[in-house]
Amino acid sequence: MSRRRHAFALALALLLAAGLSECAVLGGGAPGAGPSSAGPSSARPSSARPSSARPGAGSVSAARRAAARTVARADRTHEVPTPAPRERVPNGWATPEQAVRAFAAAYVNWTAATVSARLQALARRSVGQARATLELQAREVAADRELHRGQIANAGTVEAVGALSGSPHQYAVVTREHTSAADDAAYRGLAPEWHVSVATVTLVGRRWVLSGWQPES
Repeated sequence: MSRRRHAFALALALLLAAGLSECAVLGGGAPGAGPSSAGPSSARPSSARPSSARPGAGSVSAARRAAARTVARADRTHEVPTPAPRERVPNGWATPEQAVRAFAAAYVNWTAATVSARLQALARRSVGQARATLELQAREVAADRELHRGQIANAGTVEAVGALSGSPHQYAVVTREHTSAADDAAYRGLAPEWHVSVATVTLVGRRWVLSGWQPES
C-alpha cells in the first residue's frame, strides 16, 4: 500500500512539474525570472499589447477626430476645406536686394498698353500677398477706360533700397516717378515725385522673390 501511495505521489509531482513548465513557456515565466531555457520561442517579446500602447495610436485618434470635424463642417457649409496649392515661381533672384530692385523697376515703368501684362508677369514671379494684389491690379487696369483713353504712362527710377531694422526680409524702397498722359490735360506739366514702398521677400527654393508689396506714399 505504501508503494502505491509513493507511486501516486511521484506521478502527481511529475504532472505538476510538467504543468508549471508549460505555463512558464506560454506565459514567459514568473515575474522577475530570467530567460526560459525552453527554447528560442520563449525569449520572443509578446506581440499582443493594448491598443492604447501601440505606436502612433494617439496620432490615429487625433486624425479620426479631425476627420470627424471636417465632415461636420462640410455638412454645415456644404464645402470641404482643401489645402491651398503650393505657389510656383518660374525663377527668382540670387539676393533679396536684387529681387526688390528688379520688381520695383518693373512696377514703376509702364504705359496704358503694357501695364496689365506687366502686372501679370510680376504676379507670376511673386507669391502670397504680392501675387494676389498684382493679379487684382492687372484686372482693374485692364478695365480702366480712363487710363487707356488718356494713354497714361509712368516712368521711374529706383533711388534706394534698404533693409528695415527689426523686420526680417522687409525693405524700404524709394522711387522717383513721373506720370504723363498723351491725351489727358490733367497730367500735363506734372513734376516727378518721390514715393516710398515696403517690399517683403521670401526664399523659394534657393531664389528670392517678393511676397509683399505695400506703397506707403
